[in-house]
Amino acid sequence: MITTRKSAERGYADHGWLKSRHTFSFADYHDPRHMGVGNLRVINEDRIAPGSGFGMHGHRDMEIVSYVLEGALGHQDSLGNGATIRPGDVQRMSAGRGIQHSEFNHAPGAETHFLQIWIEPNVRGIDPGYEQIHVPDADKRGRLRLVASPDGRDGSVRLHADASMYAGRFDGAEEARMALDGERNAYVQVLRGRLTVNGVALEAGDAVWLKGESELVLESGDDAEVIVFDLTA
Repeated sequence: MITTRKSAERGYADHGWLKSRHTFSFADYHDPRHMGVGNLRVINEDRIAPGSGFGMHGHRDMEIVSYVLEGALGHQDSLGNGATIRPGDVQRMSAGRGIQHSEFNHAPGAETHFLQIWIEPNVRGIDPGYEQIHVPDADKRGRLRLVASPDGRDGSVRLHADASMYAGRFDGAEEARMALDGERNAYVQVLRGRLTVNGVALEAGDAVWLKGESELVLESGDDAEVIVFDLTA
């Protein structure tokens, strides 16, 4: 089964300083048909205006991944971490039994465009934690590069969840294939450009959910960037 989720069908919120597209139900956007896939609960595509951001706020028992496409995102948290997340960076924050953090676009004249992803953990009440890596474009060129996993293998950030996340860049004849466990869920989100996934033509913001499929095939990219999730049943 392959189910397409078109970009324009997503929820949308415009707060002036923040413009956000919600793949799944979030905040004031609620659609019982789109509550998540497996243990994937949130994919928000956010654009933060210069000099704006999210003030200090709290989370509990959620694995939160930030993936920046353009600009930079300043991070501060109650653990004492302070960092800047730029394109190519993958940040994982484990909220655990409770964490406070802020996210801010400090640039005076540039928008920050990023994805925030929430994945349900397989253990609750753990110590909150933070991890960040940089993945060069060359590592994603024409392939799916593991960027988050339950065991942190191959230099990925570690998720306290039964989920893995891959990132790839595809153009022209570049192609990637990945075996799928048909009992699990796979979710593919196109971040930029155009790409064909298992014969389905997608554009930036589009996504597909795959269930019961044995293989994932990414091809016919046109300056495409994509993230792929392997998720619980």
